[in-house]
Amino acid sequence: MEYTVEVCARNVEDAVREGVEKLGVKQDNVKVEIINEASQGILKILGAKPAKVKLTVRKKPDEYMKDIFENLMQKMMLNAVVSVKEKEDESICLDIEGKELGVLIGKRGNTLNALQYLANVIYHRQFSFGRGRILVDVENYRKKRKKTLEQLARNLAVKAMNTKSDVTLEPMTAQERRIIHLALKNHKDVITYSQGEEPFRNVVISPR
Repeated sequence: MEYTVEVCARNVEDAVREGVEKLGVKQDNVKVEIINEASQGILKILGAKPAKVKLTVRKKPDEYMKDIFENLMQKMMLNAVVSVKEKEDESICLDIEGKELGVLIGKRGNTLNALQYLANVIYHRQFSFGRGRILVDVENYRKKRKKTLEQLARNLAVKAMNTKSDVTLEPMTAQERRIIHLALKNHKDVITYSQGEEPFRNVVISPR
């Protein structure tokens, strides 16, 4: 990802516009340095020089998203600390730690999933070059939820085998459905597949 570019164009405005497009960010997140203004030269031809500007992204994706969530915590009057780490696939993980943060999680993580969805909308609007996604976690909830879903998958696989019929789970996010699929990927007696349309798409566990 480029965070600084130098651009030449017939005038400063065009150079800035082109530079912002190259960086793939909104202009309010760019610092503009004019290296030289355009000059027309003799008879507007001889010695004419284009304008040249240097553009630098003010806040990189991780810094920008961290600020967004820190401001959100302040407005909600929550005593929380936001930390950031970038994964290998360019996804950005926002970990929120603190006390009495259940309001950020909600029933079965519904509020947390909504926050994560909004975070991704903001991220991809602000950084059009963003290839990864934003992952939001509160007090390690995702890890605990993963263990719960893996155990649920194993229990329902037994039910599917005993009843010799399909077992349909409640609607889940794509992230949670993936956990179910992976938990039973190598199971010799059941298979899994997803059905339905978002946001009501769910997993079916079916005996082989």
